[in-house]
This record gives sequence, C-alpha cells and structure tokens, in this order.
Amino acid sequence: MPGDIKTHIKPLRLKGLPGDLREKLKQERVKRGWGQRALGSKVGLPQPHISAIESGEIVPRFDTLLEIVRILDLDLLLVPRTLVPAVQSLIRAQKDPESIERPLYAADEEPSLEKRDCDEI
Repeated sequence: MPGDIKTHIKPLRLKGLPGDLREKLKQERVKRGWGQRALGSKVGLPQPHISAIESGEIVPRFDTLLEIVRILDLDLLLVPRTLVPAVQSLIRAQKDPESIERPLYAADEEPSLEKRDCDEI
C-alpha cells in the first residue's frame, strides 16, 4: 500500500522507565517494608529483575508494570497534559494538607458568631 502509515512510524523504544516512576515504585515498595525479593515473589519475578526495573536497566512489559503497580496499591492513569498540574496539586494536597494553596483573600478562620450577628444588623 503506497499510503501505509505503518511504514513511516518508528516504534519508540524506552531505555528505562522514567526516573520519577521508578522512584515512586521503589518508595511504595519500601513503605510497605518489602525488599525487592518480596515484591518479586508477589509478581512472579526474580529479585534481580525487580532491581533492573528500579535501576532503569530494563523496561518491563506493560502487563508486568501493571501487575507491579496494582500490587503496590497504585494505578496508572492517563491524564490530558493540560490537566497534569491540577492532578499533581491534588496529589500533593492529599499527601500534605498544609501544602494546599489558599487564595490571599481567604480568611484563615471562620468569623465568630458575634461578629456575623453584628454585620447582619
């Protein structure tokens, strides 16, 4: 076929998972008190394979990555790029409620009942 698009598309071959993804997987594993061997046994992989994934030496198959993510009680989510900052902000807020950005005009405290009564009169 002269108009075959597949001949013009080169497959993207990752050299490793993105560093922030690898670090998140490792943090979640450590948070649970699991070594690489423990995670590997839950996924059905040897410890050196988990080590190679975490170090970026190899890229796991997609189904393997999904299994690791789900065992760590996480999920992969496709988000439009324009919404990534909002999603990241929500994740930060869930981790650290003090990091929530508040508008400058927002009051830190609820007005007292006495003050509200005076304002309404």
